Amino acid sequence: MDGYTLRHTLPTKKDFVDTADFDQSEIIDIIKLSRLVRSHIKSGRHLNTLYHKTLAMIFEQKSTRTRVSFETAMVQLGGHALNLAPGAIQLGAHETIEDTAVVLGRMCDMIMSRVDRHESIEALAKFAKVPVINGMSDRVHPTQGIGDMITVFDHWPKGKKPNDIKFIFVGDATQVCNTICEITTKLGFNFVHYGPENHKISDEWLELGKKNAERYGGSAIWSEDPEVLKGADFIYTDVWYGLYDKETPKEVYMKDFYPKYQVNDEMLEATGNPNVKFMHCLPANRNEEVTDSVLDGPNSAAWDEAENRLTAQRGLVIYFGRAAQEALDVIKLQKEGNDAKEEI
Repeated sequence: MDGYTLRHTLPTKKDFVDTADFDQSEIIDIIKLSRLVRSHIKSGRHLNTLYHKTLAMIFEQKSTRTRVSFETAMVQLGGHALNLAPGAIQLGAHETIEDTAVVLGRMCDMIMSRVDRHESIEALAKFAKVPVINGMSDRVHPTQGIGDMITVFDHWPKGKKPNDIKFIFVGDATQVCNTICEITTKLGFNFVHYGPENHKISDEWLELGKKNAERYGGSAIWSEDPEVLKGADFIYTDVWYGLYDKETPKEVYMKDFYPKYQVNDEMLEATGNPNVKFMHCLPANRNEEVTDSVLDGPNSAAWDEAENRLTAQRGLVIYFGRAAQEALDVIKLQKEGNDAKEEI
């Protein structure tokens, strides 16, 4: 990171409810910080910049990548994460979300929550006096978006500038689709939602993407024409069903999406780009929205993407734990020390 300094200083209270809450430079700061910390840790060095700091993790839904990545990140950085699963705390039983937010904000340094409804994360952020991070709601999945963009930077198409990149989200307009539309256009990419009209991205999110494109370059469109696949640099998909208990039956979704919107070898070939990268937020319903041959194939970046949830979470907890500059200073000092040893 240039000069080992951040371009932004966090105000007294800053939350990560949505990527739309951050401008382009703040998003890039977090991505750079995350990648730098990853490189530092993978080189065998350590950071204890979150020593004695705690992260309260509230889960209203099951979680694999979000829980493991946040908990691992806090341990690696010298802090501690509290797993507050459904039924383990008074939330929703004898205590309101507002009161829970006040109490946790007085005991912990940060709160991360995966919630059923977006209104819940907004309430946590409103009443907690510490930073609140959205681990996923029915509206957005911002921590996924940061990990995804780290993956894009890791697999950046050679010789391309941001405004040259074509990023296609295939299938249902899930909360991940919303987030990808917002964050890719904020970085200046060309975003396409390729899916059936009855599952298209909402006008609200598409307009947000277009406004970002006006400011940063790139574009944002929805289409059900397979011609839009041509020239794609990244193909991304999500599950077609199963996100929530009460929803349209599987058979209806399969009729709407299969086989046209299944990401398979033929779809990758239709891009005309032999180096196109496939991404998936996981978990995947194999051989439904994506075939085994793509998910496990040479073009897949899905497993790097999953690992980058940890990369992203380390950056986020350092950033919101107000330890970013301290971490950068430690990395700089250790790097300078190693360089000096090599000279000797």
